[in-house]
This record gives sequence, C-alpha cells and structure tokens, in this order.
Amino acid sequence: MHALLISQDPDETAVLALALQRAGLTITRTRELPSNLTKEPEGPIDLIVLVTAEGSPLAYVQNLRAQTEIPLIVIAENLDEATHAVTLDTGADLVVLRPFSTRLLIAQTRALLRRAANLPFFTLPTLSINDVALDPATRTVIIKQHSPKRLTQLEFRLLYTLMIHHEQVLPTEVLIEQVWGYTGEGDRDLVRGLVRRLRIKIEPDPRQPRYIITVPGVGYSFAVATS
Repeated sequence: MHALLISQDPDETAVLALALQRAGLTITRTRELPSNLTKEPEGPIDLIVLVTAEGSPLAYVQNLRAQTEIPLIVIAENLDEATHAVTLDTGADLVVLRPFSTRLLIAQTRALLRRAANLPFFTLPTLSINDVALDPATRTVIIKQHSPKRLTQLEFRLLYTLMIHHEQVLPTEVLIEQVWGYTGEGDRDLVRGLVRRLRIKIEPDPRQPRYIITVPGVGYSFAVATS
C-alpha cells in the first residue's frame, strides 16, 4: 500500500515516514498540496497524511476532499475542540495532535486502513426502499430516479447498515462497530461527520433530513419516505 506524506518540516517528515513504513506503507513525500492526485507518479494512493503547522487545517482538508475520497490523516497543533470536530466533519478520517506517540500513530494507521479496505460488495443484495435504491456492486445510490451518486466506502457501509435496519434506531456504538469495525464507546464526532457528508449526497435538504434521522442522545435511523 502507498501513502502520500505532505509535510514541510524535514525532521518531522523523517519521523512520520518511518512510522508509515512500519505500518506497512511505501511513501511518496511532498512539501505542497498536489494539484492533481490522479497523476501521482508513484501510482495509486491508499492514504494521505497531511502535516500542518499551527492554525486551522480546514482549508487544506477542503482542498484535498475536493479532489479525492482517499483516507486522510491530519497531523495538527493546538486545535481547540470545535476546530478538531469541524476538521473531522469536513472530511478528515483521523486528527492527530502534537505531541503524538509514534507507536499509537502506527496502530491508528493500520486500523484506519483495515476499516477502509474493500468489502466484498458483489455478495451483498441490492436494497430498494421507496425513493432510495442502493447498489452494492457499483457502490452508488439513486434517489427518486435521479442520477446515481457514488459513495465512499464508509458512506456506503453507513447507508447499508441503516437501510437493512430501517425504522430501527441504531445507537452510535452499534454504528461504530458496523461501519468502522471496532467495538467500544466510539467517537460520536466521527459518526456525526460521516452522517453529515452522507446527508449532503442523499437528502433534498440536509438541514431537514427525510431519510437519515437523528434520535438525540441515542443514534440514527433510516426513515421510509412517504412522499
């Protein structure tokens, strides 16, 4: 597997490159955000590690998410809780604050890559519930006969899980286990950010969702639209 490491500090770049290699990745290093990720000379990228200096990384995350859905780790400094949460909502899969443990970063990287690995989608049945049709073979969703919209791995897992349990309320901890693949209390910001991104793709008005309904203090449910 191949990682793109975006970092300007040579000492930190060396430390992170070693950590990523120990996580089983080959590395391409760059000091600047690439303008076209589809033309990276070293071949397909499986992970991006974005290293930022002090200040908000949001603009960089938005730039990358406009280009790709590749799993993204952000290394940042002194983020307050609100900025940390918004960075996840904007599209980062993991935010690591300095000072960080190299050992934990290696474990977190391996876990993220495991969770992002392809599911055998061809073995899953197509789901169709009123206005929403979800095709595992192409990982696309069609809403009310509109053009298909491509989903990321995590978006697909979330929507599939909610649809096969439609009209049931799934606690956040259950979604963490089903979508990300680990047990425990989980990270509610992680789920909230993924729900937000999925709503943007499937809801007519993400501010007033018809399909993915929040149940405060519990979790989420997929509601069958009636009109």
